[in-house]
Amino acid sequence: MAFQSSRGKLKTAFKKGRVIAPLYTGGAVSASHDGRMLVTCVGEEAILTDIEQGIQIARFTGDGESITSLCISPSDLTLVIFTSSMSLRIYDLPKTTSDPSKAINPKRVVTRAHDAPVHVCTFDPTSTYLASGSADGIVKVWDVSRGFTTHVLRGHGGVVSALKFSYPISAGSVEEREMKLVTASVDTKVRVWNLSKTAAEMKKGKQVKPEHVLEGHVSVPRGVDVSSDGRWLVSGGRDAVVLVWDLAAAVKKGSKGKEKASSEPVLVKTVTTVERVEACGLLSEDAEVAGEESGKGSIRFFTAGEKGMVKVWNGKTGKELARFGEDTAPVASSSAGNAEEQEEQRQVVDAIYIADANTVISIHADQNILYHSLSSSTVSRQLVGFNDEIIDAAFLHSPSSAPSPSTSHDTHIVLATNSSLIRLYSSHTLDARLLSGHADIVLCLSTSPGREVFASGGKDRTARIWAPRSSSSTAPDGWGWECVAICEGHAESVGALSFSRQGPASDEEAPKLKFMFTASQDRTIKMWDLSSVATSATSTQSPTKCKSLCTQKAHDKDINALDVSPNDLLVASGSQDRTAKVFSIVYSSSSSAGARGELKLLGTCKGHKRGVWSVRFAKGERVLATGSGDRTIRLWGLEDFSCLRVLEGHSNSVLRVDWLSPPAEGRTHGQGPEQLVSSASDGLVKVWDTRQEECVATLDGHEDKVWALAISSDNRRIVSGAADSVVTFWEDCTQEVEEAREKEREEGVLKEQELQNYVAVNDYHRAITLALSLAHPGRLYNLFKVLSSDENNEGDGSILGSQAVDEVIRTLHYSELAKLLKYVRDWNAKASSSAVAQRVLHAIVKLRSPEEVIKALAPSTFDNAIVDVDDAAVDGSAVAKGAKKVQGVDGKEVVEGLIAYTERHLKRMERLVQESYVLDFIVGEMDDGLLDDGVDVMDVDSDSDSS
Repeated sequence: MAFQSSRGKLKTAFKKGRVIAPLYTGGAVSASHDGRMLVTCVGEEAILTDIEQGIQIARFTGDGESITSLCISPSDLTLVIFTSSMSLRIYDLPKTTSDPSKAINPKRVVTRAHDAPVHVCTFDPTSTYLASGSADGIVKVWDVSRGFTTHVLRGHGGVVSALKFSYPISAGSVEEREMKLVTASVDTKVRVWNLSKTAAEMKKGKQVKPEHVLEGHVSVPRGVDVSSDGRWLVSGGRDAVVLVWDLAAAVKKGSKGKEKASSEPVLVKTVTTVERVEACGLLSEDAEVAGEESGKGSIRFFTAGEKGMVKVWNGKTGKELARFGEDTAPVASSSAGNAEEQEEQRQVVDAIYIADANTVISIHADQNILYHSLSSSTVSRQLVGFNDEIIDAAFLHSPSSAPSPSTSHDTHIVLATNSSLIRLYSSHTLDARLLSGHADIVLCLSTSPGREVFASGGKDRTARIWAPRSSSSTAPDGWGWECVAICEGHAESVGALSFSRQGPASDEEAPKLKFMFTASQDRTIKMWDLSSVATSATSTQSPTKCKSLCTQKAHDKDINALDVSPNDLLVASGSQDRTAKVFSIVYSSSSSAGARGELKLLGTCKGHKRGVWSVRFAKGERVLATGSGDRTIRLWGLEDFSCLRVLEGHSNSVLRVDWLSPPAEGRTHGQGPEQLVSSASDGLVKVWDTRQEECVATLDGHEDKVWALAISSDNRRIVSGAADSVVTFWEDCTQEVEEAREKEREEGVLKEQELQNYVAVNDYHRAITLALSLAHPGRLYNLFKVLSSDENNEGDGSILGSQAVDEVIRTLHYSELAKLLKYVRDWNAKASSSAVAQRVLHAIVKLRSPEEVIKALAPSTFDNAIVDVDDAAVDGSAVAKGAKKVQGVDGKEVVEGLIAYTERHLKRMERLVQESYVLDFIVGEMDDGLLDDGVDVMDVDSDSDSS
C-alpha cells in the first residue's frame, strides 16, 4: 500500500531537556543546610545536584583518585574533598547553575593533608574550621580560609570513625564560648577535646590530651552528635547501642557548697537499638515527629543502620517514637546467599539530619538516597543513585498525581534496568520509587491504552501487571504502582509483551483491560485474558492469576518484539530468525462462556539479513515498521507484506523503532504518521521522514547502545535510555528553530540592504565593518577588489585604495581582525583572489603592530571570533538536516597557511619574471638583431619604399 500524498508538518529539531544520569555510585554524601543541594560521588568525581529541579548544577574536578570523604560548610559556600591520595581540595560552591560539562577547579589544594586516607570530616557551625580524621588515628583541625592546620590531635587507637564540633552559639559572649571537638575511633572510645585549651597547650609545647575520654561501647562508634546548647552528647555504634551523655554533669557541688570537678561526664541512658548503628544524631527541640509532641528540654535522636530504617528515640526514656522505611524481607524465591546480599544492600551507610526541612536523609548501600519527612512519617523523596543499563522505558499516567508542568498527561516514566527492581520516576523531578516483585532481571515493558497500567516481563519467566494505587490507599510513601496480576506459563524468559490498543470509548468511561500478548525465548506467543484484572491497586489486594487464552508457536528462534495494531485485529512479532510475522487476532469476551482468543498467521515479512529487534504498527496506515541487526529499518505493507521502504543511516544494529505522529492540526482526515523514530547500538536516536526516506534529525546524547525508546502522548517528547545508564528527554523545538531562523533571515535581509546602501554611497568604512559583523567573506572580498581597481583613489597615499579603508584596518577590534586574517588566509589559497589577499595582508602588516596581530591570533581571542554557526538550533539541540557547525581553526594554522601560500605565490612571481627575460631574448633573436642596433623597423621600411 502506498503512502498518502498529503503531508503534515514534520518535526525536524529536538533539544536536550532533562537528563537522568548516574547520581551516586557510592562513597560520601553531603547536603546543604536546607537539603535542596546534594553533593555525591560518581566514580572519581563529585557532582552538585539541585534536588528540587532535578538537574545537575556543577561537576568538580578530582585528582584521578577515589574520593574518601567530603562535606559542605553550613554556610553552603565551601566544599572540601579528601581523596585516597591524601590530598585536600577546597572548592567554592557555585551560586547559580553552571555548565555541567565544564568541571569546577579547586581554589586551593593541600597535596599531603594526612599521611593516611581521611574517612570522616566535618565543619564547625561557623564554617570557619574543618576537622578531618584519618586512618592512622590523627585528627587535624584546619582554618579553611587561610589553608593551614590549627590543631593536631593524637592518641586515637586506630581509624577515626566519627567527628562533631560543639560550639554553643547561644551561650554567652564570644569570649565565654568554648569550641570543643568530639571524636570517636575503632578503639571504641569517644574523646572530647577543648580546642581553646588545646591551642594554648600546643603553643607551650605541651602534649595535647583530650578533656574527657568516654568509655562504654564495645564496638566502633559510627556516629556522634552534640546538642545545640553543648550539654547532651549521643554516640551510636555497631554494638547496637546508643549512649546518652550529660556533659554538664562533669561539674558537681560538694557538701560545703564548693564546686568539685568530676572526672567524666555522666552516662544518662543506654538505648538498645537491636541493630548495628551506622549513623545517629540529635533532633532539634522544635522538630515535629509524627504522633509525638515536641517540648523544651526533650532529648530525641535518630538512628540508622543495618535494617535499612531510620528510627527516632526518646533519649530520656529509651522508647522508640517512630520508624521510617520498610523492613522488607528478601524475595522468597531467592537463595540464602542472595537473601543475605539483599539485606546488606538495603542497610543504611550514613544519614544526614536537615533541621530546616524537618527531614532525615538516609544513604543506603544499594546506592539509593531517601528523604524521610519526620512530620508526615513518609518518604517525601527517593533518589536512585545508579540505574545500570537501561533496557526499556515507557511513559505513565497517574490519575491521582498532579499534572506535570511540561505535559498534562504523562506524569511518570517507568524504567527496566539490569535489575529485578523496576524504577518508577516522576516525569519532571528526580523523585523515584522501586517496585519489587520479579525474582530476576526485568527485560521489557508495555503500557495500556490510557498509560495508567503497565506490564513487565523478565527472566523469571513471568509477566506482571502493575496498576496505580487508589486514592484510598494508605501506602507510606504516598504514591506508586502495585502488582495486581501475574502471568505464569512460559518455559523461558519473557522478552516482549504488548497490551491491546483500544481504550474506552470516552474519557468518562472507566478504563478496562481486554487482553495482552507475551513472547518468550521458548519461541511461543501467549495470549492472556485481562478482563478480571483491576485497574487500580489497594494495599490489601493480592495479585490475580491470569488465564492463558492460547499459545502459538511463532518462530524458530528467540522472539525479540511484539506489537498489537491500533484496531486490536493484528499482532506482529520480530525474531532472531530474521523475520517478522503478522497474525490476526480472534477475540471474544462472552460473559457466559468466558473470554476466548486465537491467533492465525497472515503473512511473513522476509528481507532482513539479521535478527529483528523491534516491530511497530503505524497508527493511521496499514504499515508495519521493523528494525534489525542489519542496520536497516524496513516498512512493510500489510496487504501483501512486501517491503515499501528501506531506511539506512545507522552504523550499527537498530534496536527500537516507534512512530512519531504529527500534531492533529497538521494532519488531514485519514492521514497517519509519516515520521519514525529509531535508536541503535551506535548510541544515536534518529528521526525519519518516511515518505522522502531521509533522516531529518539525529539526536546524539549517549555513549552506548540505546535500548529504550518512548514517546509522550502528545508526541512532543522522546525519551531514550542506553547502556551508559543515562536517560535523556528530547523536546521538540522545531517551531522555536524555525522562528529563530526566520528572525535571523529578516535581520539578514535588513543588514544586506544596509550593506548595499553603504556601498552605493561609497561609505566603505561602515560597509567593511558591517560585512565583518555579518561574516560575509564574499562581500568583503568584492569591496576590497573594487577599491583596488578604483583609479580615482590612486595617488592618495593609501594602501588599500582609500584612506577611510586604511583607517578601518587600523582601528579593527582584535576579534574582527582575527576574522579578517582567516578570510585573507582563505582568499590567499586561490590564485584568482591572491592579489587582493596579498594587498589586504600588506595593509594589516603595515598598519597594525606585531603585538596587536599576536593578540588577535591568541587562542582566547581567536577561538571566540572564528566560530561560524550555520542554521544553529536552540540551546545546543540536535539540529535538522543541513544545519552544521563549522569550527574555526586556531591562529597558528592561519599563520602557517598564510606563510605557505605566500611563499608559493612569491615563487610563482619569480618564475614569471625569469620567463619574461627568456621571452625578451627570443623576441630579440627573432628580429635578427635589428632592435639591438637601435634602428627603428618603421624607418627601414620607409627608406626602402622611397627608393
